Amino acid sequence: MAAKPDASSSDPPPVAGPSVDSLVLTKIVATLGPASDAPDTIAELILSGVRVVRLNFSHGTLDDAARRLENIRQGVEKAGLPVGVLGDLSGPKIRCTADFPDGPIELETGDQIVLTADDRPARRLENGEVHLGTTYPQMVHEVEEGHRVLINDGLIRMLAVDHLPADADQGLPDRMVCRVTHGDTLSPKKGINLPNSNISAPSLTDWDRKCAAWAVENELDFLALSFVRKAADIDELIELLSTLGRNNRGIRTKTRLPIVAKIETPQALTDLPGILNCVDAIMVARGDLGVEMDVAEVPVIQKRLVKEAHAAGRPVIVATQMLESMIENATPTRAEVSDVANAILDGADATMLSGETAVGQFPKLCVDTMARTARLAEAHLAENGLQPSERFAVREPQTQRPGRHRLAAIARGVGVIVEELDPTYVVVWSQLGGSARYLAQARFRRPILAFSDDPRAVRRMSLLYGVHPLLMDRPDNPERFVADVENLILDHAWARVGDSIVIVKGAPLGSPGVTNKIRIHYLGDVCPLPGG
Repeated sequence: MAAKPDASSSDPPPVAGPSVDSLVLTKIVATLGPASDAPDTIAELILSGVRVVRLNFSHGTLDDAARRLENIRQGVEKAGLPVGVLGDLSGPKIRCTADFPDGPIELETGDQIVLTADDRPARRLENGEVHLGTTYPQMVHEVEEGHRVLINDGLIRMLAVDHLPADADQGLPDRMVCRVTHGDTLSPKKGINLPNSNISAPSLTDWDRKCAAWAVENELDFLALSFVRKAADIDELIELLSTLGRNNRGIRTKTRLPIVAKIETPQALTDLPGILNCVDAIMVARGDLGVEMDVAEVPVIQKRLVKEAHAAGRPVIVATQMLESMIENATPTRAEVSDVANAILDGADATMLSGETAVGQFPKLCVDTMARTARLAEAHLAENGLQPSERFAVREPQTQRPGRHRLAAIARGVGVIVEELDPTYVVVWSQLGGSARYLAQARFRRPILAFSDDPRAVRRMSLLYGVHPLLMDRPDNPERFVADVENLILDHAWARVGDSIVIVKGAPLGSPGVTNKIRIHYLGDVCPLPGG
């Protein structure tokens, strides 16, 4: 019984084959935008290696998101591969006012900027001062003298030097005076970073709540939270999603969306263990992280985040400016290719493209470049990477549920078998994705074919390292499952008669938590004997 594509169609496309030579174990996340949101383009990106597409709620309306989501589903149907959809919440991003009546303002070192507790238009006064409104009125009270104020990813750098009370006679609100230490062009709606300040802004804005409700209603697969500072921020989103997943009688009707915490503030690093305990995955969001902290620290922080995420059993996405020059150029810089490769060598489960695919001139070429780089880095790891004792360090569960301990032990056992026999694939029936998650943690350097009859579980497995999820009608029994898998692999020429696969299963199939068997199987029931 062949696997079926994750889309309804009267004439379904063929199942795309995960051949060993072409399959990328590290997952590629691509941001959609004007350059890439047509169904045909999305299908091309998927066939080139994209396994998760990102909808950025910081840009556009929910109508725009709905149009892109419909195009994603059409693109998925054309490609015939399961793909997850990640909705990225904006978070409490502070921005300059949108109103610049006289156009952009050139700032020079030494200029005095007066930030106001409202969103009044930006103007340069006759005395040379620039008055600038913001989207966060409390900023003028929460930033202390001597704190840094950075605008437009740090291209404009300022120091807070004074606070001024409201002046009713002049019609002025509370203000904060800053001195420019490095100038650049100031334009509307640019982001403001406050790396030294403790900001009380809620982790979820009203817009985030609307986007989260839309994501639940439209069955997205992951939800990312921006500017996470502490575990309580994640708890707030979990509570919201729990509420959204229940009907008016309080009965749960939808499973909670997996949450990806974007690590981009110094405060998040302080509470990293608590955050990892709450979320389903993390993202190393190097853009704002490199603004909030010394940019020279970012590579070391990246390595720390990958290591701690693995220790907690959480997938980690490395993001931002990975192939930035390819927004305008068909060829990346050598440093960018090295950056992608090093993220994979560090142990990233996924790497992400942002502007490269959203607004760039060469979205498919960017994906091709990232996939090719990933294959070579993964081949290096397979030959020269981690030692077996490090590679199979599957996380022990925090709870004492016997089923979870069994899965961790099975994953370690499969790791030893894979190391000794070098099978073509590891195969698992993973009804809700739990078994696949444990196997992915072991990082076998061999593809994992993970089957389920639950379309949502299949899409959510798309972020897991090395996992190629497939939708399949549930077989009647474990032996039928083995036969169906063998027929699928041989019919699509994913392997040859006599090749070995390792099958992880339990009985009955489809019951979460019953995985308890490992089977070494030779395709076509052919077991090569020494000298035979």
